[in-house]
Amino acid sequence: METDLLIVGGGPAGLMAGLLFARAGVSVRVVEKHADFLHDFRGDTVHPSTMDVLGQLGLLERFLRRPHQRLNRAELRIGGRDMVVGDLSRVRSRTPFIAMMPQWDFLDFLRGEASAFPNFRLDMGTAIERYLVEDGRVCGVELAGGECVRAGLTIAADGRHSLVRRDRLLPLTDLGSPIDVFWFELPKRTAEAGTLRIAVEGGRILVRVDRGTYWQCALVFPKGRAETLKARGMAAIRAEIAAVEPRLGNIADDLASPDQLHLLEVSLDRLKRWHRPGLLAIGDAAHAMSPMGGIGINLAIQDAVAAANILAGPLARGEAVDHLLPKVQRRREGSTKLIQLVQKITQDWVLAPVLRRNKSLRAPPLPLLVLERFPALRRIPGRAIALGIRRERVCLPGAYAA
Repeated sequence: METDLLIVGGGPAGLMAGLLFARAGVSVRVVEKHADFLHDFRGDTVHPSTMDVLGQLGLLERFLRRPHQRLNRAELRIGGRDMVVGDLSRVRSRTPFIAMMPQWDFLDFLRGEASAFPNFRLDMGTAIERYLVEDGRVCGVELAGGECVRAGLTIAADGRHSLVRRDRLLPLTDLGSPIDVFWFELPKRTAEAGTLRIAVEGGRILVRVDRGTYWQCALVFPKGRAETLKARGMAAIRAEIAAVEPRLGNIADDLASPDQLHLLEVSLDRLKRWHRPGLLAIGDAAHAMSPMGGIGINLAIQDAVAAANILAGPLARGEAVDHLLPKVQRRREGSTKLIQLVQKITQDWVLAPVLRRNKSLRAPPLPLLVLERFPALRRIPGRAIALGIRRERVCLPGAYAA
């Protein structure tokens, strides 16, 4: 074998898995099709659950030295009222906040930490052509340039457009999503910080994430309407934004071109089976999540930790691991299904009806009034987003000093 472990995809799941497996003494090669990490509007949220993992690895202090913003509450404007709907300040974690950091910075950090191990290799700008399959077992990949890389185990961590999905190497269940999103940036004109703001008004939803000097904004709309919205022109889109969030003021000069709108076609799906002999899928390759809560990165990190806890030791000893792959799915599938169920209910029963409603709400829905009446309840959604379900802990001691 050319390497013990081949990881396809250098995103959060792939690089965290590479770091953990290399730390345990496994020879790791990561191949990433992009030549760099500089891609806008990818997930930039690093939740307390992920920072807890970094703390277990002794990396948290170095991570927090990188520029970032801290979110610790979520506010919603609906029915003419401003309401706090999420509070992270009392989350039991060393970091009771969400760190907003450009994903390329987070990936560069993981790359730097993993590269300290001599048994770790990352090849950027390296696309794969196909998986190599012999006698029903995946034994590596053929790169776009024709090179064949053989591996004891291959992990697919190449996102929701994974080659595993394209080539139907594993069966997929599509849960469906009624929404899509335009991402864009707007300048901040007020000195507010630390808050995620959501505005709902007259069939419109706008989300604003504090990014220090600017707002990262998401305009939510019914699935498939992106081209229709763009065809109406930027003046009409700005009018939609002004109607739902007048506090932004005049944005005519700030949002002038359709090129500033970055479409996210929201998916919600998961593989029925995450593995086959020689192959394991993790992160978005195994389960595409809605952007609600920004939890996709953190589920991917938890998948990587679980995979390393279960597989790294046997791989480092040169043992076969095919029989252990179902254990990784069993470990992670339950929490994934539960989170996707909550996202599915929220999308279908809350967001879609709001987007179909042209009239303003006279008052917030009852569950939101309950949150307002009993502030302690705000910690529940805050904790769920911050820590997730079934957090993983790095259990396998490293073969080298961290």
